[in-house]
Amino acid sequence: MHEACPTARRYVVITPDMATTVHHLRFSAVMRSGTDAQATGRERRIRRYARAPMGTQDPVATPQTLRERAVDVANRVGEKLLRWLDRYFGRHSLVGDRTFFRVEQFPWVARIEADWKAIRRELDEVLEYQDELPNFQDISTDQYQLTNDDKWKTFFFYGYGFTAGQNVERCPETVRLLQQIPGMTTAMFSILSPHKRIPPHGGPYKGVLRYHLALKVPEPASSCGIRVGDDVREWEEGKSLVFDDTFEHEAWNETDGTRVVLFVDFKRPLRNPARLLNEAVLKLIGWSPFIQDAKARHNAWEKRFEEMRNRAA
Repeated sequence: MHEACPTARRYVVITPDMATTVHHLRFSAVMRSGTDAQATGRERRIRRYARAPMGTQDPVATPQTLRERAVDVANRVGEKLLRWLDRYFGRHSLVGDRTFFRVEQFPWVARIEADWKAIRRELDEVLEYQDELPNFQDISTDQYQLTNDDKWKTFFFYGYGFTAGQNVERCPETVRLLQQIPGMTTAMFSILSPHKRIPPHGGPYKGVLRYHLALKVPEPASSCGIRVGDDVREWEEGKSLVFDDTFEHEAWNETDGTRVVLFVDFKRPLRNPARLLNEAVLKLIGWSPFIQDAKARHNAWEKRFEEMRNRAA
């Protein structure tokens, strides 16, 4: 669940519970972000030592624990597995393997764009409560790797089998159009406040592609954009972008206004047997603790939000 998605790269902790393994695949996606999670156990201890008060024992002199060694091995194995999946899905992709895709490759895009103003009208009602909307990292805790302020807000509809019930009810036209996207796995309004930048990172899983429908783009448009690999695009209201978020990417809003896109992940079109493998992995992701935690956090926010609206009524 993630923007120019929300996670950096990925590491995997191999456990007997495959759903938990996939949870780490999706949730702990930080291999390109330069964060502690990408480091070996020894490197993490060195980083903590560098931030610690004077007089703290030098961690290089402390042997790795058995757990740290096991995690390091699992991380290396998991990264090799994910790199293999990247190559495998790239070879079996029915739409090619590139940074940005031609929207004409996806016939449903034209139908969404034709009704984009209906989505914008519902968005405008949502933005009346912009300050009360959850920060991305408040719902999806791994986003702390990318953002720790209140300048990246979200309004979720769907997430790997989870339906945000009251949000869905508030935006029926948006939901009607989302249901026309084949293989949709995640959907939300992604809201960037003025002068917010999402740092370079790479998405965790090549089995999905990312869709952006620009709903609110402040001027000057040249100060509001996204880079995927070496390719840069600017959003245009009512127009779409489709890209592969496993390439390093970043997004920025250097204007004085708010930028909003309809943010969707959908299943990458694949030939069999890659399609069947992807279906299985995505189902496991939906069962993972990562998704269940995000669901609980969203439900808690939704309860607080309804209580706030009732008090104001």
